[in-house]
Amino acid sequence: MRLSRSWTVVILGFFALSLSFSARSALQVALPFWEAEFGWTRSLGSLGGATALITSALMAILAGTMLSRIGARGVLAGGLVGLAAGLALTAAIDGRSWQFLLVYGGIAAVGFGLVSQSVISTVVAWTFTERRGLATGIATSGATAGQLFLLPALAAIFAGLGWRWAYLGLAAASLVMLALVLILLPRGADAGAAARKQESGGVSVRELATSPVFHALFWSFVICGFTTAGVIETHFIPYATLCGFPPVTGATAYSLLMAVNFGGVVLAGWLSDRMHRPLLLGGIYILRGLAFFLLMNITGDPAMLAAFAVMFGLFDYSTVPVTASLTASHLGLKIMGTAMGLLAAGHALGGAAGAILAGRLFDLFARYDGVWLISVGLAMLAGLISFTIRENRGGKLVPAAA
Repeated sequence: MRLSRSWTVVILGFFALSLSFSARSALQVALPFWEAEFGWTRSLGSLGGATALITSALMAILAGTMLSRIGARGVLAGGLVGLAAGLALTAAIDGRSWQFLLVYGGIAAVGFGLVSQSVISTVVAWTFTERRGLATGIATSGATAGQLFLLPALAAIFAGLGWRWAYLGLAAASLVMLALVLILLPRGADAGAAARKQESGGVSVRELATSPVFHALFWSFVICGFTTAGVIETHFIPYATLCGFPPVTGATAYSLLMAVNFGGVVLAGWLSDRMHRPLLLGGIYILRGLAFFLLMNITGDPAMLAAFAVMFGLFDYSTVPVTASLTASHLGLKIMGTAMGLLAAGHALGGAAGAILAGRLFDLFARYDGVWLISVGLAMLAGLISFTIRENRGGKLVPAAA
């Protein structure tokens, strides 16, 4: 595949993730509006977010198999159709909780699960042999770039025109992205690239269950989901509001987090081509955990709010290109679609647990401190787990951890 075609995959993946993750993160902007209009509790909003993550987990498992059978075009197109339908129907809910759980937690979440970092990173790994880490970092950084530019605009639309128009706009953007994928995505991306066909060795699906490397990556990624999609992406803006900041200020801080996140993902991808990846991954988790101490001290202090956004943003999605790189080298390209699908499922389930727990603790105690402390401990554990993986740059697949 020529370089121009390879980078077309990266660019389309970047913009598809921008849209998918912005639509998912819009939930935390919408929650205060729904609570005021429909009288919903924080637990119900958290349950909707958790339901979406569970659905995403199921779709992520299917996506790994679907990539090999119907190709990237089919997977991404199906995801964007689900995204458009689910977001349009979300704009029509009338306050009945089952509607929210069905259309957002079910239909839209099909799109979240198929238009995902695991799908994009797998297709990029199949497409690139050199500069794979950098290409993965750039493509998956779309998940943060979209939130950087779209989330403040969505917050303004929520406040000015109303939440229904915001979700209709996201649905329309999904249809535009669908057309771009069908027209521009190289058909070579459907084949999975020659490198995947030519690779010898690797582990089988059955061997994943007993691979220490897979387990290290899986359980650390479960914790990754808890500490990002679960507690921050669902509860950061409501928490900032609780600490006395207006919703637009909270959304702006979240955009700062995403701005730094964008650079952090690209930097992590670049570093994963050059340094000891298990040490890099473990260090990211540990420093992410320390950022929660800043979060617990943001009340009435815009500087502390900004400091948290910068520190957490640097170590947020930066786990993705490193994890994808380790999956490709230690488990093999042939099994990478399935392995990344399972890792994404674990990430989503961890996120669901974090969203539910944070919402429940808030309804019980009207504060978030407990879940922030839990997040610190779990992030430290993920770092220690990552340190058990052996580095491998010699081309042989590594079946076990140290």
